[in-house]
Amino acid sequence: MTLPSTGSFERGVHRLPTRVYFEDTDLTGIVYHANYLRFMERARTEMLRALGIEQQAMMIAGDGYYSVYDLSLTYMAPARLDDVLTVRSWVLQVRAAATVIGQDVWRGATQLTRGRVTAAWLGMNGRPQRQPRDWARRFSDLQNEATQD
Repeated sequence: MTLPSTGSFERGVHRLPTRVYFEDTDLTGIVYHANYLRFMERARTEMLRALGIEQQAMMIAGDGYYSVYDLSLTYMAPARLDDVLTVRSWVLQVRAAATVIGQDVWRGATQLTRGRVTAAWLGMNGRPQRQPRDWARRFSDLQNEATQD
């Protein structure tokens, strides 16, 4: 069995390739605006997975989970049916109870969207708490690697 790609890192930036399917588009064959959020969510999840961060294990252990606290998205150009896209993700800021992640979507050399997501670490009671120390360190290392260019 072949597992789906978790993407790859290059100088602190995670890249996840994806393709636009019919289900992602509206009647005109253009990607429906909310589906960019799906592409970005999948890319963030794969970035965490590639970092060795196992969110489900922490939830099962009752330690907590990440939840989107804040989100902004700017649309620059449309994606269309069958386009091959690359979703890029990188760490902008690491705080005690949250991590801010920059993301964008590209079709070749054309940038389609730009976004910023703040993911808060919540305890199982739904209240913010310090994110796991080891995870915060991994995010900080990734942020440092991305800013050294």
